Amino acid sequence: MAIFFYKALEKSGGTVDGELEGSDDKTVALKLQNMGLMPIHIGTKQSVRPWDLQIQWPFGGVSSKDVMFFTQELSTLVNAGLPLDRSLVICKELSDQPRLQFVVGDILEGIRQGKSFADSLSMHPKAFSRLYINMVRAGEASGSLPTVLDRLVEFQQSADELKSYLISSLIYPSLLTFVGGASVIVLLNYVIPKFAEVFQDVGQSLPLPTQILLTISETTKTHWWWGIVGAGIFLFIFSRFIATNKGRLFWDKLKLKIAILGQVFSKIEVARISKTLGTLIHNAVPLVQSLNIVKEITGNKVIANAIQEISEGVKEGEGVAVPMKRTGVFPPLAIHLVEVGEETGRLDAMLLELSRVYDKEVRSSIKNLITLFEPLMILVMGIMVGAIVISMLLAIVSINEVPL
Repeated sequence: MAIFFYKALEKSGGTVDGELEGSDDKTVALKLQNMGLMPIHIGTKQSVRPWDLQIQWPFGGVSSKDVMFFTQELSTLVNAGLPLDRSLVICKELSDQPRLQFVVGDILEGIRQGKSFADSLSMHPKAFSRLYINMVRAGEASGSLPTVLDRLVEFQQSADELKSYLISSLIYPSLLTFVGGASVIVLLNYVIPKFAEVFQDVGQSLPLPTQILLTISETTKTHWWWGIVGAGIFLFIFSRFIATNKGRLFWDKLKLKIAILGQVFSKIEVARISKTLGTLIHNAVPLVQSLNIVKEITGNKVIANAIQEISEGVKEGEGVAVPMKRTGVFPPLAIHLVEVGEETGRLDAMLLELSRVYDKEVRSSIKNLITLFEPLMILVMGIMVGAIVISMLLAIVSINEVPL
């Protein structure tokens, strides 16, 4: 049993929050319904992970977490039959973030002035993506806004879960790399210089490995700032290079060709593209418009160009699978599933299934990478530290061999 924290809507239209004990959120929701309350949000403090916490600055933007909670609450209220304007008023009252309250209030004002919900959302492009706005517009046009909001919640939760998995998976390798690098820096800048003083007093020629090690140590100790300046210059030139179209295209091509990592990058992009495109098509957004939206949210220039080629093929009546195969960017499984989807008239379902497949593939690939990286990193650090120790021991042995 766990303690769940909830926000719920009373029959009078007011909101209430509190705590309830239950085995899971469904049990708590049933208890709230028996109490005459309609649950809006149920969660536990333990479910909040460190990487989910975001600093809220007084004049900062609306975070993705704020948008997700807003969508969840709005979906619950609209599905319960409340009018959109009343639902937005309640969402504004439930939020404890001033920036989100301002955005929701502005959206509500737009609706009261006669604008559509989608047009009101489009006034805040930094908070709501084109995907979000176009899905809402399609939901309004088809009269299925509650269903669309449910889809948006599922989409955002799935994206956040994958992002959290990626971050949590990289924590240990990053920590291992930091500790290993820090250990080598300490040895080179603090430990070895102490031994260097002893070797200088002896006045005997040292073994070549020890001489090389002392040279590296002296260089890093006296000219470390050159390394920082050099790294800064390199990062500046590199950032300016990839800011150009040619540079970005070169870098994105290189990322896809990197051994092992390239496949992971490709799978992440395919999973995101298929999920987004499938969700848009399922909610009656035109195919060409959906492809243009997907192109804009794609992080890889090579794949974005491929999507543009697919869009041109669709306009010429070729469908999706034929130009998709011609690009040579997408994996065979993705092409085959799209072909089946077009043949059966269930392209949206096949794309969503493809996203589920590649979500699993991404998790599996990252797990395998980490399994390979951990012993490899330990081996590299072991070799570096071992080389330092052996170089010092060779010098000590050579000193002991000095004839009396």
